[in-house]
Amino acid sequence: MARALHLWKGGDPALAAATIARQAAAGDTVTLVLLHGASAPPLPPGTRVHRVPDDLTYEQLLEAIFDADSVITW
Repeated sequence: MARALHLWKGGDPALAAATIARQAAAGDTVTLVLLHGASAPPLPPGTRVHRVPDDLTYEQLLEAIFDADSVITW
């Protein structure tokens, strides 16, 4: 089971939601980090959502990036 980390500052919510749904369906652990006041796109159940700097510090975000198997920026 892979750990996917998505950094979301905005973009095409349909593409992001489809990518996240595909990863979740494959059994991956999916985390979405909201940057710069961004709002989350529609997400499948079980997707972890964190907001920087409210939920995670920038130091914790850096640790999450290095812990992830893949990092996708939007």
